[in-house]
Amino acid sequence: MPSLPPRAVIREVGLRDGLQSLQRIVPTDQKIEWLRDAHAAGQREIEVGSFVPARLLPQLADTADLVAFARTLPDLFVSVLVPNLKGAEKALDASADLLLVPLSASREHSLANLRRTPDEVIAEVARIRAARDASGSKTLIEGGIGTAFGCTIRGRVAPDEVLRCMQALLDAGADRVSIADTVGYAGPRAVRELFGAARQIAGDRLWCAHFHDTRGLALANVYAALDTGIERFDATLAGIGGCPHAPGASGNASTEDLAFMLADMGIETGLDLPALLALRAKVARWLDGETLHGTLWRAGLPKTFARASSRAALTA
Repeated sequence: MPSLPPRAVIREVGLRDGLQSLQRIVPTDQKIEWLRDAHAAGQREIEVGSFVPARLLPQLADTADLVAFARTLPDLFVSVLVPNLKGAEKALDASADLLLVPLSASREHSLANLRRTPDEVIAEVARIRAARDASGSKTLIEGGIGTAFGCTIRGRVAPDEVLRCMQALLDAGADRVSIADTVGYAGPRAVRELFGAARQIAGDRLWCAHFHDTRGLALANVYAALDTGIERFDATLAGIGGCPHAPGASGNASTEDLAFMLADMGIETGLDLPALLALRAKVARWLDGETLHGTLWRAGLPKTFARASSRAALTA
């Protein structure tokens, strides 16, 4: 039995990665209610949106308002995605705690999704770091490496290229790096091997793992990443989300399913599962007609869950 961490963090990314994949625009007041309820359920890291032009993603046009509200919630670590220096400057002005710059290890996916090569994104991170330092801001910079396990356009992505991008991001000034299975190609063996190698390069600066459940392996991949010492995972309520360049993608790891698995393993997350399920039901009403995912909501918590939770509390 591998040695697993006693605690893990689930970073909720549904308000960004989830909603940007839907055509409908969720009203700001509902997003604020989502934030408030997620915080009440124990979530302390939330990606609230993205600073991109509203004409491209009108679903996320209220990101500045959401950052402002989120910063009023005690002990909430607020992150946003930014594609470039202009977006980063807005994140710095808003005083976000962390800005995530996405990079695709697949050159073809990078050009299709970001209209830049991976090395051009790395150069942009250097400019963002310079702007951050010049401003005196304490906002952290995270370089998120997507298509790390393969690409629907290119096919195979060599692990050495992922690791090269990771080292280059750190050299360019990223405070943190993360690895994402953008299109759902990863399996537990590949996850264990790549994250193990990445830990050798980045150490504790390897900040987060991001898995999609396209082929039903998101939670298995989380387990494999836990085995390498990863303690932070992106997830979305109801498993919403996806990638425009991943046909048939079913979305991200489900927040509530992941929280349940970790709790059942005795890994503390600080999350109130009944409260999360209540929030999921609320979000499902707001997203009526959209395809949602996850399984815990169907059957509910097992009768043995209270006992498992008590055991986890005693060993935490």
